[in-house]
Amino acid sequence: MKNLYENEMKLEFLSKSNNEAFARITVAAFASQLDPTIEELADIKTAVSEAVTNCIIHGYEDKEGIVKIICKLFANSIYIEISDTGKGIENIEVAKQPLYTSKPNLERSGMGFTIMESFMDDVKVESIVGLGTKVTMKKLIKKDDTLAKDKAYEKLEEKPNV
Repeated sequence: MKNLYENEMKLEFLSKSNNEAFARITVAAFASQLDPTIEELADIKTAVSEAVTNCIIHGYEDKEGIVKIICKLFANSIYIEISDTGKGIENIEVAKQPLYTSKPNLERSGMGFTIMESFMDDVKVESIVGLGTKVTMKKLIKKDDTLAKDKAYEKLEEKPNV
């Protein structure tokens, strides 16, 4: 059976805060195969950073666990799944509200899901209390240079033969 995606990578690491940078750089390196703009790459890195930080701080709290990342590349988009087997989220809709935080004692803004949703094209959150949380994100990488070349070519074709 042929895979629907062009490339895939899987990553697992301990839920330590210093692994957040490792995760985001690894996903960015994988995404670079799609030739994203610097802005698109920054968006992906920021969203991954927020999701991984949520796993570490909220999913596992003071316990150590495993954070899993699966990335898949399709044509000109990236699919990123970040999951933990931590405590889970009781009410996803409440957790997704801007400025909501379950850790008001920490200097956190409560904007993690809002940031993910603003930087990615699609974000889904699934969670079961006691079993963990999975965040699935998708981002379309726009091929501006390809579009510009296509338009330039179309203009050449429009010129009448002399």
